[in-house]
Amino acid sequence: MAELTYREAVAAGIAQEMERDERVVFLGEDVAAAGGVFKSTVGLLERFGPRRVRDTPISEQAIIGAAMGAAMTGLRPIAEIMFSDFFAVCWDMIANEIAKARYMTAGQMSLPLVIRTANGAGSRFGAQHSQSVENWAMAVPGLKVVAPSTPADVKGLLAAAVRDPDPVIFFEHKGLYATKGEVPDGELVDRLGTAKVLRRGDDVTLVALAAMVPRALAAASRLQEEHGISATVVDLRSLVPLDVPTLLAETAKTGRLYTVEENPRLCGWGAEIASIVAEEAFYDLDGPIVRITTPHVPLPAADALEDNAVPTVERIVQTVVRTAG
Repeated sequence: MAELTYREAVAAGIAQEMERDERVVFLGEDVAAAGGVFKSTVGLLERFGPRRVRDTPISEQAIIGAAMGAAMTGLRPIAEIMFSDFFAVCWDMIANEIAKARYMTAGQMSLPLVIRTANGAGSRFGAQHSQSVENWAMAVPGLKVVAPSTPADVKGLLAAAVRDPDPVIFFEHKGLYATKGEVPDGELVDRLGTAKVLRRGDDVTLVALAAMVPRALAAASRLQEEHGISATVVDLRSLVPLDVPTLLAETAKTGRLYTVEENPRLCGWGAEIASIVAEEAFYDLDGPIVRITTPHVPLPAADALEDNAVPTVERIVQTVVRTAG
């Protein structure tokens, strides 16, 4: 067992899959010589060479187009889009071409590719570099969507994404890159579409994703210590496929469901979960489903405003105390 940072786990996951399969190639802006703008791909160029680890022009369309072509011709590319906000530049190829290729060829062609990207707020990058856009990808049929919260999950889920026969959007949270955690030695391969129950409680269920997971855990501790409220915490890890059985089971045990979402409130992933639970487990609920989200506003660059917009531990605690009954 080794202790790695979240960013080191990214490089470890890519290296594991490149070592295992020569068809795996990696491309993106500044990913090779510079080791990535967030230093999450350090050492890959030296280990695997410029043929398999390639710096690209500053063109998201070129990166995604090259990755799509590579996947169509037998390779298993990993492409990096530096900031998830920049998906807007190349979204046509992702949503209209990559996501639909298997369907439109009646299964004759698959696109086994991974698009990695840095997602989320907390780094003072402002409205065009701080968005949480996992709900964009979740809304497109044909894409799988993953957002890990720990270094171990980064490595294991990245390996699963590379081995998957379909396109996977892999969201890495910028605010988690420096966090540390234990990662098992040797080959690590997780399974897409599986949530993890990180803490079990009797009174409420908190469902969170990526950077909201440690905040939900911290809030659960405060709820127990300060208010005697016992909280279950579920880390979704994957939005597509979505682990509906775990969500329903953990909601039924407590009767009260809270989603903790960094994405803007309108059409966020929590709305879909609320719909599923209300439809399939309505009579297990003891109260309304409550969504704790970022408001439907562009993210400000000012530190106090940005911190106030995104769900905080304090806001989670206050919301649960106010509504849990």
